[in-house]
Amino acid sequence: QMAPSRISLIACAILLILNSSSSFTIAPRRQGVISSPSPLTPPSSSTSLFGNGNTFGKVFRITTFGESHGGGVGVVVDGCPPRLSITEEEVQEELDRRRPGQSRITTPRSETDTVSILSGLDPTNLTLGTPISMLVKNKDQRSNDYLGNDMSLAYRPSHADATYDAKYGVRAVAGGGRSSARETIGRVAGGAIAKKILRINSDVEILGYVSKVQELGCDVDDDTFTLEEVEANIVRCPDQAAADKMLERIDQIRKKGNSVGGVVTCVARNVPSGLGAPVFEKLEAELAKACMSLPAAKGFEVGSGFEGTMLTGKEHNDEFYIDPVTGATRTTTNRSGGIQGGISNGETIVVRVCFKPTSTIGQLQNTVTRDGRESELRGKGRHDPCVLPRAVPMVESMVALTLVDALMSQVAQCNTILGEQIEKPNPLGKTARREGFDGNVERKETEKSSVGLNVSEE
Repeated sequence: QMAPSRISLIACAILLILNSSSSFTIAPRRQGVISSPSPLTPPSSSTSLFGNGNTFGKVFRITTFGESHGGGVGVVVDGCPPRLSITEEEVQEELDRRRPGQSRITTPRSETDTVSILSGLDPTNLTLGTPISMLVKNKDQRSNDYLGNDMSLAYRPSHADATYDAKYGVRAVAGGGRSSARETIGRVAGGAIAKKILRINSDVEILGYVSKVQELGCDVDDDTFTLEEVEANIVRCPDQAAADKMLERIDQIRKKGNSVGGVVTCVARNVPSGLGAPVFEKLEAELAKACMSLPAAKGFEVGSGFEGTMLTGKEHNDEFYIDPVTGATRTTTNRSGGIQGGISNGETIVVRVCFKPTSTIGQLQNTVTRDGRESELRGKGRHDPCVLPRAVPMVESMVALTLVDALMSQVAQCNTILGEQIEKPNPLGKTARREGFDGNVERKETEKSSVGLNVSEE
């Protein structure tokens, strides 16, 4: 006789299967047909289908919509706290940093990317706590660059053309549809709200910059560089001497009808400790997913990253000390990148995202057509010779969206029981402060022979 708990689990599983099977029906695959995958009948019930991939976040959520050459692109932001003042001008400031046509090393597509906030605000621009929808209309799409020529038939090498076609059996030929970086308008618009919430709550500052173009690096202090230094040149690298070399390299590649990639570094300063969760929702894992979801992103690092594998534990560990000014627990170094055990430790969060060269280039390449014939293709249309300068605000936005979601989750879980009296540890992090600290740092000496840990244990 089965235990009641086991029966309940089986019943739940059966209901889940029945609900899932009633949501869609897969038609039999026909042999020899390559034009499209097996058709799906529309959902016949209200059961949600997972895996659509257009929504990010749990408590603070965004859902982006629209295609590159459609009527427009935008975002619906859900979970935003009420009574937050947000204006179109604040959102526009972030979108202007992302928009095309900024310089000779970005796509020449001329879009103002003017945002309209359609819902979620009262007449005084205060959030209502209801979904906030924002729309940017497309105005300079040139679909003829893609339609009526070989680009409508052949797949661009390393682009999403072939995989979208394999998945859906149809693709937005003009501009790449959802695979275009134009989709990120919604992320940056939502990120503008996330940034403001973080700034108001904890004075969090999120800044990104181009740290490498191919092998060309830079010398930047992640604790002190400013937005003004980043925006001082079209590469968006605060090291001007390095930016000049990067620009020269991009120009050389651009004039040959080719493209180039590199690395964007993003820092989040003044992040409170305690954000993130153990195991499957570690903060660095959530940041990695967020940043790797960006178009052309191919790699992610936090803190010491891959270079940290070259150090020993003694060399890599961030030793603790008591801040003589605040009395808070701090780390002498930051190789952890502000995250330990999947949870923020109050130090500056440092992440790096590497971006591949833009797929669509003006040089002749071998490819195949949709119906399976080998061919050659020279890319047409307007594309970034280097995605990095415009990727900076995109990475910032994804970091902001991840952190605000983690912040709201932390408040919901750990600050729900009001008035609870617990013995708290010494405050942790750069912005933390010990109550009543007088500058006197006590030091507890330990026996050198006693390490306190049995290193043979797991």
